[in-house]
This record gives sequence, structure tokens and C-alpha cells, in this order.
Amino acid sequence: MNIARLGPALACLSLTTLISPLARSAGGPTAPPHYIVDPSWPQELPNNWIMGQVAGLAVDRQDHLWVLQRPRSSTADELGADQKPPRSQCCIQTPAVLEFDSSGRVLSSWGGPGFVPDWPRSEHAIWVDGQGDVWIGGSGSGDRQILKFSPSGRLLLEIGHPSDSPADNQDTTILGQPAGIQVDDAAHEVYVADGYLNNRVVVFDSVTGQFRRGWGAYGIPLDQIASAAPERSGGAAAHDADYVPGSAPDRQFRTPVHCARLSSDGFVYVCDRRNDRIQVFTKEGRFVKEFFVHPSTLANGSVWTVELSHERGQHYLLVADGEDNVIWVLDRSDGHVVTSFGHNGRNAGQFHWVHQTAMDSKGNLYTGEVDTGKRVQKFVLRGPSR
Repeated sequence: MNIARLGPALACLSLTTLISPLARSAGGPTAPPHYIVDPSWPQELPNNWIMGQVAGLAVDRQDHLWVLQRPRSSTADELGADQKPPRSQCCIQTPAVLEFDSSGRVLSSWGGPGFVPDWPRSEHAIWVDGQGDVWIGGSGSGDRQILKFSPSGRLLLEIGHPSDSPADNQDTTILGQPAGIQVDDAAHEVYVADGYLNNRVVVFDSVTGQFRRGWGAYGIPLDQIASAAPERSGGAAAHDADYVPGSAPDRQFRTPVHCARLSSDGFVYVCDRRNDRIQVFTKEGRFVKEFFVHPSTLANGSVWTVELSHERGQHYLLVADGEDNVIWVLDRSDGHVVTSFGHNGRNAGQFHWVHQTAMDSKGNLYTGEVDTGKRVQKFVLRGPSR
């Protein structure tokens, strides 16, 4: 059951402010989307390749799917043909960035360890902007940067730089193991969910890399974000401890801040993964509301990433939950769960650590898995959310 709770920061806001314009999309709500897995997608990878952990997914304006996978996550037995001497006929290490067409065929590939000097130690998050440029980040130790590439893999811009310095939410010259990226093409801004080390959302100019603004949970300014979140029972820091169901909502984001997604009507949906919640902001960082998603979920939390349904008005949120291994479908106006699909398992349509999602212009949903899941799946929209 979904529970929506309002933080103290909303005490001064009227009910009209809370529900508008999120609940007044043109045409009223449609029936929730219904999906069928396509077990034949994608096609077999070329060149004796094998997929590693899926660190990021993005769809470009041609409805091509871009996958950021982790070459270093493949095991020796998976890379048997790469061993010296080869231990088996398959497979060899795969480039980190793969572009697929709508039929599941690989069109292009590039990237991976050593591709550029500051390639991340552990790949995490990918976005393709309106110009076709490809943004990636990293969540490994020392990954304090995001990189912008041309579609063919030429480095265009770096925001931040690698560093082993401790978390610092006030430092806007480097990031903190960033986990999510989205570009606002019209505003020439890139939003970063920052991340596995820091506890904030930060926004930069997508052309120059100049810092624009940033905030923490409930819209607090950067200088009010704790260097480590308040402690929970047992003395562990909150970013390392399990969420305690029924406790008061955390006043800080809990690591990781895993996504920052923009809606067509100008709101930012932030995945506070291990707090089992989505917080909603204006683009300027003003807190609007929060939704709790299956708040009994412990361990890795329930809110790994969010997609907005593709119909006009975007009435639904599709929330990937890699701990419960389902996709929750929420009514965007109030956050209640209207349906869900998926189940823990390794068959088509099931998940093991569903980690990333992306949606094409037809409303089809792509999912990617980490840990030992290491695969991409396509779910075809069968109606009726159109």
C-alpha cells in the first residue's frame, strides 16, 4: 500500500498549491498503462560480446536505446574467450556504451576503461540530449565527474573531476559519485542526482558546465545539507542504515540520491532510494510534495528510478524498485499505487535488481538490471495509456 506524507516544510502551503498543477493535467487521467514483455528483444550481441551490469539507459529522438553497461562487472567465466589461454568460446569484453535500434540490433559502440583519462571507475547513468550528445557518470570511489560525448564518442565537456576527497555538499566544483543525469534542452541545463557520496541535486549549464543551483531534501540550500545524514538506531549513519518504517521522514536525502527526472509541466522528481520516497520540486528547487512507495521496503530501498508515462499530461509515474523487483505504477497527482508488474526471478518479464529504465516515444519501457541480472528487457505498451 502506498502512503503519501507531507513534510513540515509544507505547513505554509495551501491544498490548492499542493495539487496544482500536478493533478489538473489536460484531459483528466487515463487508465493506467499495461505492458507485455518482448522476450525476443534485444537481438544477440555481435562480436562475441556479453552484457555486464546495466548502469544506465536512455532513449534518443530516433527511439534508439543507449545502454551504459559495466565491462568490469563481467566475470572471468563470462569472459572465457578473453582469458589467456581462452577457457571457453565466449565471450570477450564489451564496450561500455551500446546503441540499439528499435529492433534490438546494435548500431554503434564505444567507451570503457581507459577510453578517456577520466572515464569513471564504476559507470552509472546515461542521458542523450536533444543534440544527440551522450552524457555519462560514475558511482565508483573517486568518481566525482560527469562526461559529455558526441554520439561517436568524442569528449566534449567534463563537469567535475576525479577525487578521493570526502563528501562535500557545498563544493560545486566536483560531484559525489553521481547516480542520475537529465538534460533540459530548452533551458540548456543538466540536472544531476548527486548521488552515492553527496546528498543533493545540482544543476549546471549544459554547454559551459557552469554551476547554476542546487538543493537537498525539502529544498534546503546546499549549506544546510549535513556532511553525513543523522544517525539511526544502532549508531549507523542514515546513509548506511536501513529505513525504519513508521519513523518520521528524514530531513536529509539518504544515500543514494538515485535519479532526478523532469516532467513535461516543469517539475523535478527525485529518487530518494533508501528512504522509499520520491520528492517533487520545481525546477528552481522549491519543495512541492513527497510520495512514499512501498515504505516497508528495507535494505536497498524501493525507489531506484522513475519514468513518467508518455501520454499528454503524464498522469502516471513508473517506479523501478530493485529491492522488491517490481515496477510500481503511481497516480502522479497523489502518489498512490494503481498497479504494478514484474516479480523477482530470471524469466522474461521478471527482474533481479532492476536498476534503470527508459521510455520511447511510443510508451514502450526498457529496463536494465545490475548485480547478477546483467540484462536489458523491453516491455511493449499494450494500452490503454495513450
